[in-house]
Amino acid sequence: MLKIALPNKGRLADETRELFEDAGLPVRARGDRALSASLGGEFEAIFVRAQDIPEFVADGAADAGITGWDLVCESERELDVRLDLDFGRCRLVVAARDESGVTSVSDIASSRVATAFPRVARRFFDQAGCHVEIVPVSGAAEIAPHLGIADVVVDLTSTGSTLRVNGLREVATVLESSARLVTRRQVDPAGDPAKRRALSELVTALDSVLHARGQRYVMANVPRDALDRVREVLPGLNGPTVIDILNGGTHVAVHAVVPAAAVYRTIADLKALGGAGILVTRIERLMP
Repeated sequence: MLKIALPNKGRLADETRELFEDAGLPVRARGDRALSASLGGEFEAIFVRAQDIPEFVADGAADAGITGWDLVCESERELDVRLDLDFGRCRLVVAARDESGVTSVSDIASSRVATAFPRVARRFFDQAGCHVEIVPVSGAAEIAPHLGIADVVVDLTSTGSTLRVNGLREVATVLESSARLVTRRQVDPAGDPAKRRALSELVTALDSVLHARGQRYVMANVPRDALDRVREVLPGLNGPTVIDILNGGTHVAVHAVVPAAAVYRTIADLKALGGAGILVTRIERLMP
């Protein structure tokens, strides 16, 4: 049974559990504080700090893990990304005080930089040819310039609002991050074909849920003589599925997958073509 290292708390943990639930692999733990759990009876989850997951996976204590790309980069461990899970999105940015006059990375030379990501920050400034002093902090880096600890920070942000509230302005983006499913680089889990197959099945299951998000399944009865125009309204993945209706006469049923953001316009266009019995439903899994 594959061991999957999962975040033990926070928003990343909540969204990871939701993803596995949607994939038919619900977390079954003996209690809220359990350190391990079954994932639908197919896999074993072990719950650890998100920042420790790259180490657990790289050292073979877990066959795979889910954590932020920022933490993978900071760990400097060699891992393969099997899937971008498209949640937990944020950016690691360089920021300076509004009144500092810093407008580019080149203005930061000889500055002190506070960050919880010292390795990533060091690589970034070295590649930029900018000599700085890195000041490691465990959190709340945005307060450092106000305390005189550092002139600049390298910190995570989603919207930039926390930086702005603390009088800081973004100068550059170091990296963009999201939750990733990772495994050891070029190493099959325990050299076991069964585990390789299980890992492939896990990737497929999670990927099918991710493909389904943001998509809707649309069904409608439309005039047969309007099919050419219906194809423009319902392109679907490979064009709409067309089904004859028993005693339908001049009408046929069409089914297609459409982006959720386009549903309003799709319904309006189908109605304009004489469509009726229009049904829109969510999709749990989608294999393109």
